[in-house]
Amino acid sequence: MQDLAASDMPWKFNIFDGFGLLWGLLFGLFIASAPGIACPTSCHCLEKSGMAVVQCMSRNLESIPPDLPRDTVVLLLASNHITHIPNHAFKELHYLQELDLSNNDIETVDLGAFQGVSDSLRVLDLANNRIQSVPKEAFARLRAKISLSNNPWHCECTLQEVLRELRLDPETVNEVVCHTAVQDEYAGKPVIQVLDSGINFCNFHHKTTDVAMFVTMFGWFTMVIAYVIYYVRHNQEDARRHLEYLKSLPSSSQISKDFDTISTVL
Repeated sequence: MQDLAASDMPWKFNIFDGFGLLWGLLFGLFIASAPGIACPTSCHCLEKSGMAVVQCMSRNLESIPPDLPRDTVVLLLASNHITHIPNHAFKELHYLQELDLSNNDIETVDLGAFQGVSDSLRVLDLANNRIQSVPKEAFARLRAKISLSNNPWHCECTLQEVLRELRLDPETVNEVVCHTAVQDEYAGKPVIQVLDSGINFCNFHHKTTDVAMFVTMFGWFTMVIAYVIYYVRHNQEDARRHLEYLKSLPSSSQISKDFDTISTVL
């Protein structure tokens, strides 16, 4: 009996080993498919100093990958052909600390582009793109150090209000240059240099608005005056015609004389 029991032991161990191997494979598949671990096919994911790094540089991407791992801490999307940062592009990346979008073709940034990462993000690089303006709400509550250098900025009131709230990268702040401006004399100059000189782009905005309002009011006033003149002239013409009509009517004395003549004849 002991020999028989001993002969059964290898089978039991083999069964347990088989279950262990199967469990390991299933667990491995589960981990590989977990949303925090899965890596986009166009990117390379690795762990560096205990942080999840997703490298998607120079992959000819035209948009931000939608299936980014949720535990991403560093996201490198530089040197692609991304043109637009849509609303909630990174809303699932609650651990994101560094975001590199430099050297793309970005032209527009939506209002809620960075919603969901405003508290965690520490570094944001948007250098060397095609951004001319951004809504001031796009960077609301961001505490990250931001690089906006080498973009064709249009210097006006909104940009001034945006920059006032940002923590710009001190190493590239002088490379944020006015490509165009509300006043041509400021084109080609660093935005910070212009603002530090005491220039307020919002004053130009208000002046432009005031001029536009004045022109509009003047136009309405001119139309009213023209209508009044037309109305008076038209009434004068009607009054003249009416007066001529009254003059053309026989007077009462003439009618009386005509009546007496007819009576005498009869």
